[in-house]
Amino acid sequence: MRINTTKQKLTNGDAVFGTIISEYSPSLVEISGAVGFDFVMIDCEHGSMSVDQVENMVRGAESFNITPIARIPDHSDSTILRFLDRGIQGLIIPHVNTAKQAEGIAKASRYFPDGHRGIGGGRPHNYGASVPRSQSTKFINDNILVIPMMEEIESVQNLSDIISVDGIDVVHVAPGDLGQSMGNASQKDVRAVMDDIVPKIRAAGKWVGV
Repeated sequence: MRINTTKQKLTNGDAVFGTIISEYSPSLVEISGAVGFDFVMIDCEHGSMSVDQVENMVRGAESFNITPIARIPDHSDSTILRFLDRGIQGLIIPHVNTAKQAEGIAKASRYFPDGHRGIGGGRPHNYGASVPRSQSTKFINDNILVIPMMEEIESVQNLSDIISVDGIDVVHVAPGDLGQSMGNASQKDVRAVMDDIVPKIRAAGKWVGV
């Protein structure tokens, strides 16, 4: 059980900065913390890492006080659960195009009463050795970052519905796939869409990742 320092900084109104790691290397996570990044995004969508390797990457993050966030391969409850049970403090979920999908990932990422995440007694709960589960579940709920990716034009069309979903903390706008979904649009055209939607996300009280 650790305070999510990245979420804490966002709550205080600060910008946060991180880097992407797509190969198994706990030392790169530690270096990222040592040089002052706020978070590391462990890429398990395009990367090759297994969940046991992710757990060691999380240990590296914890030792250097950097927030471990994972980009996971799909929306399923079982995938979300397995990554969170390794001690991940934030999830970046690709291709979230509807409010129903956004609500599903928000509920799967948190325990009752905020969601339906299955309860285990492992790393996130300090193995049940220090505090009652009723306290640890609330603490974990409060320190999770749920981050759907907006990377298809369908998600832009459903923007107002997605950003109204409780439990979504950050919306990450991904220009690469967004441009592809726009018919391989130019960088200028993609940027124009981003310039339109980023202020709307912030106005809805959500943080934005770019």
